[in-house]
Amino acid sequence: MSKTETTGTPESNMSTDGKDTARRRIPLLALLPLIVFSLLALLFLVQLLSGKDTSQVPSALIDKPAPEFTLPPVDGLTRDGTAVAGVSRADLLGKVSVVNIFASWCVPCRQEHPLLEDLARSGKAQMIGINYKDKAENARRFLGTLGNPYDLVGADENGRAAIDWGVYGVPETFIVDARGTIRYKFIGPLSPEAYEGTFLPELEKILATPQG
Repeated sequence: MSKTETTGTPESNMSTDGKDTARRRIPLLALLPLIVFSLLALLFLVQLLSGKDTSQVPSALIDKPAPEFTLPPVDGLTRDGTAVAGVSRADLLGKVSVVNIFASWCVPCRQEHPLLEDLARSGKAQMIGINYKDKAENARRFLGTLGNPYDLVGADENGRAAIDWGVYGVPETFIVDARGTIRYKFIGPLSPEAYEGTFLPELEKILATPQG
């Protein structure tokens, strides 16, 4: 009897080909997150080189009513010996408000904090803080160390209110007129230059507008 070579069946060959194809696809799938990240980084770089201010990203909420929200106070937070209340949309009516989204774990929030303190001392607007995904003890320590510029502070523990406000990340700062309409949004930390050259002029413009 002659010795014959053994070959796989068509079905086994197809199975092998399928596995080879799957193995070839895996590296492409593994590279997909890197490709997406690279494209986003390229887009940011193009914006940066074009001279556009990335803090001025258009918001769909500009000139729209502030969202309905009700946030409890940060547990145990006091100011001058008095408990600091939480905040809701109703608190935005009747006066111009600066709404600042902050967190104790946010390094840029620390960088802009002296400017918020300066704004609070000026008395130009009601100061509202939304404490984003933070622990009460950390928020108390943050404000106890740096100072509390806020008249009201709401604890947004699950981040839901920030989503409703269209927040990209912390910090972000809004100017809301006395009718409860969002008039301006600043993305990222306020720098002294942006504060003096952009934010304060926008606030003064809104303050000068009849608020009836």
